[in-house]
Amino acid sequence: MPIALSGIAVSKGIAIGKARVLQHGQLDIAEYVLPPHHIDSEVARFNQALETARVQLRTIRNQIPKQTPQEIAAFIDTHLLMLQDEALSRAPVALIRHHRCNAEWALKLQQDALVQAFDAMEDPYLRTRRDDVEHVVRRVQQILLREEQQSGALESDRDEPRIILAVDIAPSDLVLLSSRHLAAIVTERGGPLSHTAILARSLGIPALVGVPHVHQYVRNDEVVILDANNGSLLLEPDAATLKHYRARQRAAQRTRRELYKLKDDASLSRDGIPVTLHANIELSEDITALKRVGAAGVGLYRTEFLFMNREFPPDENEQYQTYRHTLRRLNGLPLTIRTLDLGADKEIVAGATACTNPALGLRAVRLCLKEPQLFLPQLRAILRASAKGPVRLLIPMLTSVQELAQVMALLEQARAGLRREKKPFDPALPIGAMIEVPAAAICADLFAQRLDFLSIGTNDLMQYTLATDRIDESVNHLFDPLNPGVLRLIQGVIKAGAKANIPVSMCGEMAGDTRYTRLLLAMGLREFSMPAASLLEVKQLIRQCDITKLQRPLAKLMASPNPTACGIELGLIGAG
Repeated sequence: MPIALSGIAVSKGIAIGKARVLQHGQLDIAEYVLPPHHIDSEVARFNQALETARVQLRTIRNQIPKQTPQEIAAFIDTHLLMLQDEALSRAPVALIRHHRCNAEWALKLQQDALVQAFDAMEDPYLRTRRDDVEHVVRRVQQILLREEQQSGALESDRDEPRIILAVDIAPSDLVLLSSRHLAAIVTERGGPLSHTAILARSLGIPALVGVPHVHQYVRNDEVVILDANNGSLLLEPDAATLKHYRARQRAAQRTRRELYKLKDDASLSRDGIPVTLHANIELSEDITALKRVGAAGVGLYRTEFLFMNREFPPDENEQYQTYRHTLRRLNGLPLTIRTLDLGADKEIVAGATACTNPALGLRAVRLCLKEPQLFLPQLRAILRASAKGPVRLLIPMLTSVQELAQVMALLEQARAGLRREKKPFDPALPIGAMIEVPAAAICADLFAQRLDFLSIGTNDLMQYTLATDRIDESVNHLFDPLNPGVLRLIQGVIKAGAKANIPVSMCGEMAGDTRYTRLLLAMGLREFSMPAASLLEVKQLIRQCDITKLQRPLAKLMASPNPTACGIELGLIGAG
């Protein structure tokens, strides 16, 4: 029997190949005090290491294979920008001068401070940006320490598939490996929202992360099987296991080919009910994936990445240019821009102060209303972008109509300013609310009367309703989309939208999970937004559904104290 190791599947697929173990040990960083007359030369040594790291990354960027989507270079560009950011270029210099310490130690001190700040962040996507800090710092540290870059270790055999196993893999290394017969990656660290995970999904590379001490269990050239569909790495597979997984690989390839045939087909149920399928995006490279699956547009554009890794927030013009570029790439497809959703624990936002419980503190629209100098430039940028294509504005974490009134007042202030400056914008720009706080869900009818659309953010809605941190391993088993309280809130929001005759979408993880597609259709949801990778599977299920026949089973499920068992029995839950 093969040995199975478990991890977090961040990019689906099955891979069979020989293991290549990358040994990236912990760097030994020493601290020592410099004599005063050595300070300037140490600063120069640090600056030279930064420049060498930039040259290395530019070289890697230029080596990206021509057949690779151009957007992949954005990951390396992110690391280049981080090397230019004052947090990594100037702060260590200040530490060298203040503490008279060596460059390696100053960089370590700054890395520790940045990692601590990212670890304190509530938003899971932003929290995983600590990985990028560590990747960039490690590159500079290796240069300072004159360590080998282990480029030979990163070479994957061209003649047979290799499954790379490592503590972590930087996006720049993954880009190079992807052109060298790479079958899959397995890492000890990382999460589903790390840049490496996002890149693996974009490149179609099966990936498993969070496998503790994997390098201790696997030998180089050992044949292993990665099943990234159920989060397992199989060691020492016997002939029968290999035969089984090769058959599954072939079946998955056939299924994928069949799914892609649906790209241009209508998203229409069997009984003729249209359902709109949008994609969520965070970075520009997500648009390539969106187009690949034929999404109807962007249902959620997270703008937080614009505010990351910098001392000061982006100004209005930088944001406007980014939104305009995104619209141009969408070529007429609608773009729903969510305003800034950061919390007070995120030190990357100037003026924010720490709070005891970031999840319940000054975050999202609360922060924006407290800091209008942060909010108004974004509102103006979104309004200006609306003159260039179909844009919708989405406000996160509203809890009361009073908050909405404040947002509308600021929005009118932004409109008035643009009118005076004779800058064009869409006066009928649709405004919507993210319904992700139980209070907002209960009062969804009040929001529906005042807005153009609603969007259900199931991730936070469930977290707040169930008082459960979905990232905390000790309680995340309680994070249940089928809790009766959660289902009643979702149904109430959908009904409120229908009564006010405005569209209601869902953009949380539940929207892209085929186990819940029939249930959501039965509830009346007609607009979904999800990661592009999930869209075709959801479309396939919609096309197989007869929605009118789901109403009676829905009534039984909503009355049941155990919706999970009832839903499986009635065929409302499950992808089969």
